[in-house]
Amino acid sequence: MTLHVSPPSGGMGYSPFEQELVNAMNEYASSSDAPQFDAAVIARVARRKRATAIAGISAALILAGGGTALAAAAAGGSHTAAPAATSHTTTADKNATTVLYGFKNGGTVPLELGGLDPVGARALLSKAQITPQFGKASSPGCKPTSVIAVSPHAPAVVHKGETVKVTLCAG
Repeated sequence: MTLHVSPPSGGMGYSPFEQELVNAMNEYASSSDAPQFDAAVIARVARRKRATAIAGISAALILAGGGTALAAAAAGGSHTAAPAATSHTTTADKNATTVLYGFKNGGTVPLELGGLDPVGARALLSKAQITPQFGKASSPGCKPTSVIAVSPHAPAVVHKGETVKVTLCAG
């Protein structure tokens, strides 16, 4: 490739320095090879980076969602302390008020509702995106309006979007 540069208008020619500079640029332009690009490789790398970014963001969101349900379970769903367990509480009694929340990856986390008021139970289940359906029943020795049973309860697994029947103490 040869570049021909005409002298500037006004009838004057190049100075010796300018002429040497133009010749050097023409020589460089003629000898230099154009860079080669492989569009398929560039597109493949871009797709791989995009897929990795999407997978990373998805994993973070899944973990954040699971972490939210886990934090809600640990916090008890409200700012009030859960009632202390007594020595005569059996596993069957505890399971009767525990919702076993199931994650898409197969993991589970127990959500203990026993003794919570309706506001706390609703908050805890809402964080796990489970719909509560409240009802009342009488039971001796229970605190009025506290959770005394859930259905389905542990060991049955409940997933996001499902409904759980929550039985409150009628008093």
